Amino acid sequence: MSSREERKILRKTKRCQSLVEKDTGIKLTDNVELNLAICNAGLATGLRPESILNETEGIGIISAIAMLPGKSYCFLSCSNLEDSQKIFNHLHGKGKLAQNQGVLYLSFCKDIPKVENPWDENIIPPGLVVVEDFISAEEEERLIGCITWQDSNQSSGRELKHRQVRHYGYEFRYGTNDVDMENPLEEKIPEECSILWKRFREKHPEIHWETPDQMTVNKYAPGQGIPPHCDTHSPFAGPIVSLSLGSDVVMEFRSASGENSCIFLPRRSLLLMTGESRYNWTHGITPRSMDIIPGRKDNASLTVLQRSTRISFTFRKLRRGECDCSFSAFCDTKKQCVQKQKESLELSSIAARVEKENVHRIYNEIAQHFSETRHSPWPQVAEFISSLPPGSSLVDIGCGNGKYLLAREDIIKIGCDRSEVLLGVCQERQLNAFLCDCLAVPVRDNSVSACISIAVIHHLASKERRLQAVKEMARILEKSGRGLIYVWAKNQEADKRKSSYLRQNKKSSKAPPLTLAAEEVVVDEKLPLPVHTNRTQFLHSDILVPWKLKDGTENNKTFLRFYHVFEEGELEELCGQVQDIRVIKSYYDQGNWCAIFEKL
Repeated sequence: MSSREERKILRKTKRCQSLVEKDTGIKLTDNVELNLAICNAGLATGLRPESILNETEGIGIISAIAMLPGKSYCFLSCSNLEDSQKIFNHLHGKGKLAQNQGVLYLSFCKDIPKVENPWDENIIPPGLVVVEDFISAEEEERLIGCITWQDSNQSSGRELKHRQVRHYGYEFRYGTNDVDMENPLEEKIPEECSILWKRFREKHPEIHWETPDQMTVNKYAPGQGIPPHCDTHSPFAGPIVSLSLGSDVVMEFRSASGENSCIFLPRRSLLLMTGESRYNWTHGITPRSMDIIPGRKDNASLTVLQRSTRISFTFRKLRRGECDCSFSAFCDTKKQCVQKQKESLELSSIAARVEKENVHRIYNEIAQHFSETRHSPWPQVAEFISSLPPGSSLVDIGCGNGKYLLAREDIIKIGCDRSEVLLGVCQERQLNAFLCDCLAVPVRDNSVSACISIAVIHHLASKERRLQAVKEMARILEKSGRGLIYVWAKNQEADKRKSSYLRQNKKSSKAPPLTLAAEEVVVDEKLPLPVHTNRTQFLHSDILVPWKLKDGTENNKTFLRFYHVFEEGELEELCGQVQDIRVIKSYYDQGNWCAIFEKL
C-alpha cells in the first residue's frame, strides 16, 4: 500500500472515529485492545454479523458482535489480543464490507456498548425444555418418510409464502393461531409418531405430556422462517412440543415484557414449551440462510451455521374450555374477560342512565296517580306473606305505596323504595319504609326471615343489574329464609288465556296483528328502545311502556317507563346464578313470572 493510500485511510479513519466517539462516548485508540470498532459499517449500511464471521473465518476468533439498531458502525470482541490484532490487520482498509463494497475502517477500544445478549442463560424462557438427540438418524428418516407433500386436500396440505405445511387431526389456522374443533381432518397423526410421547414419558415422567390430537408439519428451505407468535391459549392444553428434523436452527423467543432469548435447536432435538415459555413468550424463526451461535464447546466464540432443509413436527393437545394460566399478556381467555368487563361496565353505565331517566324520574312524577291504581294486594303475594310464622321479619324491596306492609300485625315489616314521593305515601300511612336502591339494600347479611320484590327487577336495564338485585335479596335472608320475586312476562297469553293486562284493552277484543315495527326512542346513543303499544302482546324484551297521566284536561301527559319483560324460564335461570339459594316454586300469575326461593 502506498504512503498516499495510507494517509487517505488514516484521514477517513479519524473522521469516522470522531463520529463514533461523539455518538457513543466510547474512546477509540490505536493501542491494541480486546475490542474493535468497525467505524463505517453497521446495520444501517446493511452489514450483518454473519458477513463479518465469514470474512474473518480462520483469521481469529470473535467472541461477541454488538450491532446497534439504525447505526452505521458496530463493535467486535475477541478473547485475546492476538486475535484482535489479526482481525484488525485483515479488515482495516481492506475488507470490502462497507456500503457499496467500500473498505472498512477499524479502531481499537477498551469498552463496547452494552447490548442485550440473546444467548444469556439468565434469560432463557422459564419452562422451556430442549432434549438433544431425542431420536436416532434411522428414526428421523422414517418420520420424514411418513409425510406426503402432494395432497389434494387443501386443508391438510398447502404451500405457504414462507414454507410448506401439512396438518393432521385438525388444521392449524395461522390467522388466529388456533384450530376449528368442530371440523376434524380425516387424516390423523401418523402412527410412526407414537414413539415420541412414549419415550418422553419414560425419560421425563416429571413433565406431563398427554397424547396429542393435532400435528402440524412445516418444511423450511434455507432462507425461510415463521413470524413470531404465541399459540392461542384456550384451544390447547399442556405443552406445545416440536421435533426438529433435517437441520439445526435458531428459534427466537420474546417475552411479554420485552426480553429476548435465542435457543439453538439441534437436528433431531425435541423442544417443549411449558409454563411461562408456552404462555408468556412468542417464538419464531427469522428467515435467513444461516444462523450465528456461540461455540458449542467453549461458548467464547461465535460460529456461522448454514441452514439446510428443515422439517418440524409440532404437536398440540386440544382443550375444550377456557385457559386457566396466570399470564395475561397473550391469553385470549383473560383478554375476553377484560373485554366483557369493559362492555359490562359500559352497559352498566348506560343502564344506570336509562333507569334514572325512564324509571326513577318517572315514578316520582306519576307517584300519586300510580298509588291510586295500586290498592289491592295480589292474592298469591298475600298468601306468601300469610305463610310466614308469627314474629318473622319481612323486607319489601320496592314497596311502592306500601300496600303489602299493611298486612299481618304479628310480623316485623320494613319497606324500601327508590321513589321519594311513593315513600311519602308510606309515611302518610305510618309505615316503616326508607329510601334505597334495590342494588344496594342497607340491611345486614343473614338478618331477615323473608323478602319480596314485586314488579321491581323488570325495571333494571341489564342482566348484570337484575342478577345483582337477586343477590341482594339472597344476602339479607337468614338461613332457610324465603324470597318471592314477580316480574312481567313477555308472554301475556299463557295457556291461551289473556292476562288481565290484555283484557283491559277496551278498544278491541281481537288480538292486534303481530308486527315488530314500532316507534323507537333513543334513550341513550347506544340504546334505542321500541315504544310498546299498551294492552297488547309484547314483541320485544327491552321496551318503553307508556303511562298516561290524566290532568283533567285534554293535555294528558305520557311518560315512557323502561321494562325488561321476561321469557319463560329466564327468572329461574337468573336465580340459578346466585349461590346459596334454590328455587322451590315457580309459576305464572296473571301475566307475571314468579319464583319463590330459599336461602341454603
